[in-house]
Amino acid sequence: MELIRLENVKKIYKTGEVITKAVDGIDFTVNKGEFALIIGASGAGKTTVLNILGGMDTATSGAVFVDGKDISKWNKKQLTGYRRDDIGFVFQFYNLVPNLTATENVELALQISKDPLDAEEVLKDVGLGHRLNNFPAQLSGGEQQRVSIARALAMNPEILFFDEPTSALDPELTGEILKVIRNLAAEHMTMVIVTHEMNFAKNVADKIIFMDNGYIVEQGTPDEVFGSQNTRMKEFLGKLSNES
Repeated sequence: MELIRLENVKKIYKTGEVITKAVDGIDFTVNKGEFALIIGASGAGKTTVLNILGGMDTATSGAVFVDGKDISKWNKKQLTGYRRDDIGFVFQFYNLVPNLTATENVELALQISKDPLDAEEVLKDVGLGHRLNNFPAQLSGGEQQRVSIARALAMNPEILFFDEPTSALDPELTGEILKVIRNLAAEHMTMVIVTHEMNFAKNVADKIIFMDNGYIVEQGTPDEVFGSQNTRMKEFLGKLSNES
């Protein structure tokens, strides 16, 4: 069942006389229970798309359907309710309150949720049952990011969005987060993730969307996208191989 549909979505920023087309007419769908990854170089428009889907930014034109509703037509109050009741968003940086424990950080977000899950149970589900009463400063970067994932999950969302959730972590801690996301994918949680973790994308994703300069260059299964003969796609993958 289709849960997300973008139709000819554009996002244009104007600074004086300078016009920047961050997203330039893109279309894609995500089905319920599907795990979609958005990849591409910095400045490709990935995070802009995610922010539009997450109700934190609005499209200049086009339609953004989530569960059959065109959120691109919604006002600020409606988008606030959408962010509170329908989705969870995990950011690159953890945004935890330093003087609250892991449990209290999760419970804080649940005060605005209409149908929350139990904070301690969700923390246990992401492997932090032994860290319930620890403060952020007592947690590793990977553990802090798992608290932020638990906070999003405990709001009982229909869709989870992740904006480069491992980019601030070293390789060992990155593995902790990818394991949690892999488990969510196995449970058929609907997720859209912006990431640079290509091996993870190949092995776990249902759909990959490759963006470049505001456009979607390729989209499809991992085999279709990574096997593409598109010149820009091959350049992107080749550059990543040289950097690794």
